[in-house]
Amino acid sequence: MLASMDEPEHFEILEDHAVFRPTGQLSVELVVQLIATAIAFARERGIRKLLVDTSNLTGFEPPNIVKRYFFVHELARSSAGVVHVAFVVRSEFLDRQKLGRTIATKFGFTTDVFKTEGEALVWLRRLN
Repeated sequence: MLASMDEPEHFEILEDHAVFRPTGQLSVELVVQLIATAIAFARERGIRKLLVDTSNLTGFEPPNIVKRYFFVHELARSSAGVVHVAFVVRSEFLDRQKLGRTIATKFGFTTDVFKTEGEALVWLRRLN
C-alpha cells in the first residue's frame, strides 16, 4: 500500500477546485517540482481542477520553448490526464502563442495560462 502524500504547503482545497500558491525566490526547476507534487496530490485526492498561482514567485526568467516542453511533459505525467490545471502568471511569463498548451494537449494534459485568477477560474469552471 502506498503512503498518502502530505498536503503541500500553500495548497488549499475548496468546494469545486483546489488552489496552489507557491511563494518565494526559487529556481524554475524547483518550481516545476513543487507544481508536479501539487498536481499529484490533487490527483491522489480526486481533485480534478487545480488553480496554480505563480505570480508571487521570483528568481528565474521565463523558460525557453525547450524547457517549456520538458516542464509541460513532467506536469502532464503528474496529472495523468486526470487533473486540469489553470496557471496564473505574471505577464512576462505569458506565452502569447500558447505553445505550452499545444504541447500539453499532445500529452493529454488539459491546461492553460492566464494573467488573472478570475480568468483562470472562469476557464476551470467550464471544464467537466
